[in-house]
Amino acid sequence: MLGLKLPTDPRWAHVVEENLEEILVDHAYCEQKAASTAISFIVTYPELNDLVKSMSSLAREEMSHFEMVHKLILERNWTLGRERPDLYVRRIMNFFPKGDDRMKRLIYRLLVAALIEARSCERFRVLSENLKDEKLSNFYSELMASEANHYTIFLGFARKYGNRKQVDDLWNSLLEFEGDIIREFAEPGRIHG
Repeated sequence: MLGLKLPTDPRWAHVVEENLEEILVDHAYCEQKAASTAISFIVTYPELNDLVKSMSSLAREEMSHFEMVHKLILERNWTLGRERPDLYVRRIMNFFPKGDDRMKRLIYRLLVAALIEARSCERFRVLSENLKDEKLSNFYSELMASEANHYTIFLGFARKYGNRKQVDDLWNSLLEFEGDIIREFAEPGRIHG
């Protein structure tokens, strides 16, 4: 369903289990950035009423996810700490050319957002199926459905606002590129690394 070219090795979850504080902090920031992304769509494309409405709802949902992850951090007597750069997202964002017209940039941004949500969904599934910590396993199982929904929202808007064949070609090229990136990354304390 997600179209990802390289699935996450389930052993990644076992490495994550040794770094739970790091993964929860990274996850909290991923949720915060997802809310910021939704707000950015509203600010940049206020004339697209259906997009604004959807992104407003999405921003609230992502912040509620941030609050849930932050609560898990606090329950374990950890602190949020400082945000670290997300090299995976930086690489993905560099896939598309800069400076195209406004609507092309919208399509690019929607596809990048869809991909990030798809990878998050896939990683949450791996965590839900492999973590020994039952509370976290259940937590990631519940979040997995939300991430899948977010992925379809972004991909749906890209297809709505762009030419379907061109969008699907771009999407497939982005998926191939992301598969190559995932082969390079090996950061166990990251949702996307």
